[in-house]
Amino acid sequence: KIKQLLETIMATFCAGTTRLRAPLRGARHARRTSVVSRSGSSYGTCFRLMTWGESHGRSVGVVIDGVPPRLPVDEEQIQYELDRRRPGQNRLTTPRKESDTCEVLSGVSLDGLALGTPIAVMVRNKDQRSGDYKEMSVAYRPSHADATYDAKYGVRAVAGGGRSSARETIGRVAAGAIAKTLLKEVAGTEIVAWVSSVKDVNVPEGAVDHDKVTVDEIEESMVRCPHEETSEKMVKAIDDIKRQRDSCGGTVTCVVRNCPWGLGSPVFDKLEAELAKAMMSLPATKGFEIGSGFASTLMAGSEHNDEFMTVDDDIEGSKRIRTKTNRSGGIQGGISNGENIVLRIAFKPTSTIAIKQNTVTREGEEVETVFKGRHDPCVVPRAVPMVDSMVAIVLADQLLLNHAQCKVLPQEGPLLHRPDHQMMPRH
Repeated sequence: KIKQLLETIMATFCAGTTRLRAPLRGARHARRTSVVSRSGSSYGTCFRLMTWGESHGRSVGVVIDGVPPRLPVDEEQIQYELDRRRPGQNRLTTPRKESDTCEVLSGVSLDGLALGTPIAVMVRNKDQRSGDYKEMSVAYRPSHADATYDAKYGVRAVAGGGRSSARETIGRVAAGAIAKTLLKEVAGTEIVAWVSSVKDVNVPEGAVDHDKVTVDEIEESMVRCPHEETSEKMVKAIDDIKRQRDSCGGTVTCVVRNCPWGLGSPVFDKLEAELAKAMMSLPATKGFEIGSGFASTLMAGSEHNDEFMTVDDDIEGSKRIRTKTNRSGGIQGGISNGENIVLRIAFKPTSTIAIKQNTVTREGEEVETVFKGRHDPCVVPRAVPMVDSMVAIVLADQLLLNHAQCKVLPQEGPLLHRPDHQMMPRH
């Protein structure tokens, strides 16, 4: 009977059933086993967020839970990050005009400190043109989420793509602004990301100094590429593809400086695994690399290994362990080692293009059509703040998890009674 119960539970998980009754007959107390079906709109364990809203709904937003109390929450900083992501920034982005003005609805005191309760942030949609999506209610856009959403749910938000739209990332960017503040306050951590390629235009190897490049330098470029010569070529490549009513993709490089030691856990919760999931959850992503990435397959172990050394720390007389090279990308054994974390994320060309394409209708009829709507000819420049925000969210969650597991007991010496765990704090 136990085996039968386990088989029933496993079958229920696979089938996606939300509730079942335990089949053990004659049991003194009948029990119900609940299977919670997650809809994929939440992320995190300690620093946890849930985004909500559709592209052409009334609003979009996020609820962030687990923010440490007393952390400064600056609405202007949240708005700054949202402005980096918003549409209509220049001729290379979608012409949709949205101010993306944020409203912090809860969880923050009048003097701008986190209360330790859920923080809700909302952005109202104002420039919807749902009429542009008439064709999409009948036929499926190639390489978009229309067909899979229909097959899975039997219903979908046609206008703007609903939850599959990059407009969903507003919530992530708002949460990322708070996560960046936490990382900066606790460890002095900095996260910078930039466009390293568009189509076949690449930043030359070593042209961007990972230790010195700044957000201001990145933001000076229309395509968020801090290498001026390459930036100009990228702009031309996007202009050319836009004139052809087509689209193109590219890559974003992200570097984390001053990342704390010890983030991540062995086996299933390795830090690079969490980062990979977060990056691949972003719209239009198709590839992920960390450190040497796929290039490591061409190296011998003697070439790839990062040898250890000691260097003088800021504290007089102390030493710090470092690596001579950083092919590991700042993570070894799934745990951060204090070196720069270096990621590269590949983004595909925008799916919706103004070129006639073959597709099928919901009834299975083969048709030829041109899909309307306002879309970026290249998503990569606006993906930069999405990438650095999701990296910050992952690291903030891992930082709190690390404190929860590893900072309660001392690493050395006897376990001592700590009265601060039992006494009310003094004011």
